Amino acid sequence: MSRASKIERPRGTHDVLPAEQPLWRRVTSEVERLCALYGYRPISTPVFEDTALFERTSGSGSDVVQKEMYTFSDRSDRSLTLRPEGTAPICRAYVEHGMQREPQPAKLYTIASMYRYGAPGKGRYREHWQASVEAIGSDDPSIDAELIQLYDTLLGRLGLSHHHLELNSIGCRECRPAYLDALRAWLEANAGRLDEDTREKAATSPLRVFDNYQAKSDAVRAALDEAPKIGESLCAECVERFAVVRRHLDAAGVAYTLVPTLVRGLDYYSRTTWEFVGPLENENAVLSGGGRYDYLVEEIGGPATPGVGFGAGIERLLLAMEAEGITTDIAPRIDVFFALDEGAPRELVAGWLAQLRGSGVSVDTDYAHRSLKGQLTQAGRLGAAMIVVVDHRRATIRRPGSSDEDVTHDELPGRLSQ
Repeated sequence: MSRASKIERPRGTHDVLPAEQPLWRRVTSEVERLCALYGYRPISTPVFEDTALFERTSGSGSDVVQKEMYTFSDRSDRSLTLRPEGTAPICRAYVEHGMQREPQPAKLYTIASMYRYGAPGKGRYREHWQASVEAIGSDDPSIDAELIQLYDTLLGRLGLSHHHLELNSIGCRECRPAYLDALRAWLEANAGRLDEDTREKAATSPLRVFDNYQAKSDAVRAALDEAPKIGESLCAECVERFAVVRRHLDAAGVAYTLVPTLVRGLDYYSRTTWEFVGPLENENAVLSGGGRYDYLVEEIGGPATPGVGFGAGIERLLLAMEAEGITTDIAPRIDVFFALDEGAPRELVAGWLAQLRGSGVSVDTDYAHRSLKGQLTQAGRLGAAMIVVVDHRRATIRRPGSSDEDVTHDELPGRLSQ
């Protein structure tokens, strides 16, 4: 009989193993703690959505829509897409559930898996986890700064220091059209200096020629450095709003660099845009990116509603922590381990396990038929605060730094509850 072939995880995905969970949970719990501190409430959305949600909001010319979405037809021939990002689904939920009738802004966050088909590599997964933090319903530029400061605080709380913040404004409906006209004219006149990918973006969505700017060749970057910049075309209102963001960041002590070529890769962004760049290379360097999206809710059938938010990859944060040698002192640990000597009454032990767990005590025992020595070794691996060695007549309670205590089976439950 032939042996069945081994099934492995799909390419571009990864398992978060038990040994990796303490650091993973340190990151996600810190995100949750800070979001609560800043008044952001958790929200969960479906893992798949109507494909039109992302086509309308991300833009038909975006790399996400053209190259990266996991889209399929269900049995009713409806086109569905695994969510490639978190903002559009949260805005869809905001509209669908009438959250505009609640006090504004709606401050929401989620930590969820996202799906993008691309070349897998270190820091780049087809299924990855992301924190999306959104403030919907306010056009106050000070909340842009609040969100930036929240993520800056997260990096500090995690002990990360090798990163910097890049900041730009990409204008609004009033001032961007004139800029795009000037940019298109420049791109057409300089097409011979650009690579194929940049020329394709110039034809479909000119602002995206600046996407992944650092990953482009030196020659293309040098050419784009000569292109018109959006900052030169901002209307007076956009100029003032961007100044407010910078003043609030200055007041909060958040350092930043103005980067006139910084744009975000989705159509829904406007005005403030930013990226936190870490120690990895090229496109993997971006730890978090965000911006204002004042027209997104309208695109999905809602009322005119301003919004701002960011997405932050969990895996990217973990890689940045690894690069800086940051670990966690959170180790797997249980309160009590029952080691079973020869003749130990397993049914009685099962009752003690249930009683202790019902009282909120973490407890485990041997299920691998180890020797007593092996069981004691396992108890050490689990970081047991107490070991109870049970034989056919009695039990011995062992606590670090204390003398062993011998008790009868009948006495043991009372001693453990003390």
